[in-house]
Amino acid sequence: MSTSELHSLLTAVGIIPVIAIDRADQALPLADALLAGGLPVIEITFRTAAASEVIRLLTRERPSLLVGAGTVLTRETAASAKEAGAKFALAPGLNPATVKHAAELGLPFMPGVATPSEVELALDLGCRMLKLFPAAMLGGVEMINALLGPYGQTGVSFIPTGGVSPTNLDAYLSCKGVAAVGGTWLARKEDLSGGKWADIQRRCAEAVETVRRHRSRA
Repeated sequence: MSTSELHSLLTAVGIIPVIAIDRADQALPLADALLAGGLPVIEITFRTAAASEVIRLLTRERPSLLVGAGTVLTRETAASAKEAGAKFALAPGLNPATVKHAAELGLPFMPGVATPSEVELALDLGCRMLKLFPAAMLGGVEMINALLGPYGQTGVSFIPTGGVSPTNLDAYLSCKGVAAVGGTWLARKEDLSGGKWADIQRRCAEAVETVRRHRSRA
């Protein structure tokens, strides 16, 4: 999948569920809840030992789900994500070695940025879709609009993550420079451990409806 194709897909969906999952046996019920709620994309973070196994399982058993890898901090993790079948990867920060290795692997990569200097470095490395993290602490929509002033003409877009919630989702989606948002509220660890699949499906459906309302006004 090319970066431009990925950008189009993520922009169309508008929301990327960000999931830290401890057990592979939770993966398929989770995927089914997301799909039933209207979200055909997921970011499995490498914050747990189960990440590679979960990515491999989801790509094999739920091919309609676009599976990405998060918290990809090193060259080795990028390689593990690619080998497991991840179609894209993200990181909370910007490590040039990891970005370059992901490019060598053919793995679309969205590094995290928090400053104008990091935006410039990411652009120099060939990245145009960037994770803004931690978005809320950096100023959220105001920060994105400020960055778009000097960098908007480059074609850069952002995936704000960290502090995004149903209360500010519409504001982020209304921001010109936002490709999609990363959402941790959609499926929390306690939801997974408690098997609260219906709650996850409901939250996803509500988020999808917010995207639909926003775009119908655009």
